[in-house]
Amino acid sequence: MPNRNYYNAPSPIHGTGVFAARRIPRGDLIGVYTGVTTRRDSTYVLWVEWGEGRTVGRLGRSGLRFLNHSSRPNAEFDGDRLYARRVIRKDEEITFHYGEEWADEP
Repeated sequence: MPNRNYYNAPSPIHGTGVFAARRIPRGDLIGVYTGVTTRRDSTYVLWVEWGEGRTVGRLGRSGLRFLNHSSRPNAEFDGDRLYARRVIRKDEEITFHYGEEWADEP
């Protein structure tokens, strides 16, 4: 079943992106990063911290695997759940900060 909060389309940032299918209020759940657990890093792996020092890789299978990086993101993960950091306008690209190694990237 498709997600009602987002869709995938060509991105001006890079390749394919994730875009808001509707206005998403601040704090709303956008979606869950679903996929198989992995120990190997590769494209579309989200590293999720679960409690005290336990980090798990999730190889993305949903449309959220196409999230692009921004140093000024409009969304953030809490575990494998993606939430709006601010109001996201309909058709706006949804982005998150990939991590410290991306600190100098726009």
